[in-house]
Parts: sequence; structure tokens; C-alpha cells
Amino acid sequence: MRRRVFENRTKIILVIATVVMTILRFLLNEKGRVNPDSIRFMRTSSVFPTIDNTTTPLGYPLSLKFFTVFGLDEFWASKLVGILAYVFIIWFAWKKKFYLKETVMTGALFSFVSIFSYTMSEPLLLPFVFVFLYVGRQIIIGQLKGMRGLLFLSLLLIAMYNVRYPALFFIGAVLLFGMVNIRKIYGKTFIFAALAGFGFVLLYKFLFIDYFNEDYIDTFLEIGLHPTSKLLVELFQGLATTFNPFVHIANPAGGSLNYGIYAIGVLNIALMVYVFIRNGLSETETFLVFSGICGILCSYFIQYFYGLTPLDYRLLNPFAFPLWLVYFRKLYQVFGRSTYMVPALSLMTGFVFICMSHGNYLENRRIISNYLKSERLENAVVNFYIDEEMSIEETQVAEIISTVNPRIYLTTKPEDTLQDATLTPHRVLSKIKIDENEFQ
Repeated sequence: MRRRVFENRTKIILVIATVVMTILRFLLNEKGRVNPDSIRFMRTSSVFPTIDNTTTPLGYPLSLKFFTVFGLDEFWASKLVGILAYVFIIWFAWKKKFYLKETVMTGALFSFVSIFSYTMSEPLLLPFVFVFLYVGRQIIIGQLKGMRGLLFLSLLLIAMYNVRYPALFFIGAVLLFGMVNIRKIYGKTFIFAALAGFGFVLLYKFLFIDYFNEDYIDTFLEIGLHPTSKLLVELFQGLATTFNPFVHIANPAGGSLNYGIYAIGVLNIALMVYVFIRNGLSETETFLVFSGICGILCSYFIQYFYGLTPLDYRLLNPFAFPLWLVYFRKLYQVFGRSTYMVPALSLMTGFVFICMSHGNYLENRRIISNYLKSERLENAVVNFYIDEEMSIEETQVAEIISTVNPRIYLTTKPEDTLQDATLTPHRVLSKIKIDENEFQ
């Protein structure tokens, strides 16, 4: 009885600490945890029902739009979406008694704290991934059968694709899993659900993407985009940081510290493989691990013809999620309650990181708000010039502006700087000073 009470209290403390750390993660970041993609998300939400891009599905921008109805702007709506996504996952795991302790531990990893605090679509995708894993498990154990199981699984695959295009990899994983298990009673359910998902992807391409951007495929697909030697190095670095439970960001400038970061990640991956093989996997666990590995492999191979930023903890996070769940379950079977030390140490490491790199988003927001008001641009459409040679300090000006006025468009044409309506980093930074932090 005492053991159960202690463990329940530990879970509650970890959940509270995770929410607090998520809030601190974006408040003590100089730009509120946004990046250039965040600009597009918030702008898409702001200008809807006008469709100004098809490089991202509408799921995430529409979730921001929903909360703006209650008086929030797009930036604060994105932070609420991230926190609610985490809370929903915990609630669903508790309600369905599905990987509850593993979900609490996984969500408390600092890499996941960084995800839930980000103005990106990954936080919204994770609850759908979690429910998808649960539904897959229910089909495997026979709790969801026939058309009901097919409908639920199909709708989840379609919903995930409407949040992030890489959910296509989950559709592929479901198809392969069904084909591998074709002789089992649930095999055909997975296959037909995947086919329904692929059918939706084709309709989406012809009825939405081609309608608003007929050059999308020609613009973004290019065979032989990156050499294998480069992609393998990036894959190694991405996996080593994604599966490092304490530090998920390497120093882009290099240095000896990165060797330690990569080493911890590699050792953790080796231990993960060992416990999976040593302890064996149930059918449900096999489905979770299979889905995660397929997603990671597809994320790698897609880079040969689709331009992506180098694989990192953010891009791999949805596919690492099921692997972490199974991993923590196996560790708990061996080490018991001591396993909670891993997420606890991860949160403490994250707190130190935040204290070392703290910026002040609220102060920067105030400075940018005053600047936009003085320039009469707080509600106007803003063009912002950037180029590849600009420093982080210069490019982050546009990101901070987007958190106050999301109707900002980036331009790379030098001639646009001759227009009064176009801002440049020099034009902004000559009048204000942004509070910076050392680490991102």
C-alpha cells in the first residue's frame, strides 16, 4: 500500500514539474520557443480562411485559430495547445490504464518538455500518436474488431496526416505491420486502414495541395538532394541526441562536449536494444517498436528527395515516442521505482540548462510591441528581409515580431528592402536591443 501511494505521489510530482518546466522553457527563452516555421504556422492561422501556403496541413493552424476565439493571440494559443496536448496524453493514459507510468516518465524527459513548449505542430501530433498506439493495441488484443476497429484506425491515420505530413510514415508502418501479420485476425484491419489513409493522402494532394499550389511537388521534390555520407552522419547525431535522456541538443559549433552527448545517446540506444532482445516484446510492444522504427527509417530515406533540416529530436520525436514508452516499461520491470530517477534527473538537467541560457521573452515581447506600435505595424502586413549570411540575432528578430504580429512574410529579395513596408534586421536593431540567451 505504501509503495503504491509513494509511486502515485511521484507521478503527480513529475506531472506538475513537467508543466512548470514547459512554461519556464518558453518564458525564459528570448524568442518564446519559435522558429521560422512557427512564423508560417501563426500567419496561416491569422489569415485563415485565406490559404497562403500548403507546406503544412491545416490541423495545427486551425487549433491556434480555435483558441483565438477566446481572446488569445496565435502565440499564446500555441503555448496553450502544447500544455493541453501533454495534459490530454496523461489523462488518456490514466483513463485507459495504458502505459501511464511510462507516459509520465517519457513526458518528463527534457526533450519532450522542449517539444510541448514549442510553437510547432509536433505537440499537437503527439496526442493523436498516443491514441493511435492505444487503438492499435485494442485491435491487436481483440477489443476493437471488424468495421469499428477499421474506422477508428483509419480516422486516426487521417487525423495525424492533417496535423503533420510525416504522419504518412505511420500509415506506411501500419500497412507493413498488417502485411507481416496478414495471417492473424487483425492483419487485414491494419492493411485496409492503411489503404484508407493512403487514399486520403491522394485525395488531399489532388483536391487541396494542387488546387492552391500546383507547383508544390516540383518545388519540394528533388532526387539526389543530399549525399549518403552527409545523411548518415546527421542520422547518427539525430538519434544520439533524441535518445539522450538528459541533453537533446548538441553544440552546432562542435567541441569535446558533443562527444559526451553523443556517447550517452549511443549507450542508451545500445541498452534499449539489449533490453528489447533480452526481455522480449509482446505483440503490443512489437507494434509500438515497429511503428517507431519505421517512422525513423522513413524520415531518413525521405531526405534523398525532399528537403528537410537535419534530423534532430524534434523531427524524430513522434517516432521516438513509442520507443521510449516500451523502453521505460522494460526498465521498470528490471529496476522498479528507481526508473523514475531518469526523468527526474532529466528535468533537473533541463532546469540547469534553462538557468544557464535564460532569456526574457516577456521583456522582448514588450520591446517589439512598442517598436511595432511606433512604426504603426502592430496590425499591418509586414515583410521582413533575410539572407543566408545573417546571424542568429538578426534572424530571430523576425521570429519575435511574429509572436506579436503573425502577419509577417519573409523575403529574400534585396530589392524589397527599398520599400518602406519591408523591415530589415538593421532597421529594427538600430532602434531596439533584444535580450539574448547563449543557448537555444
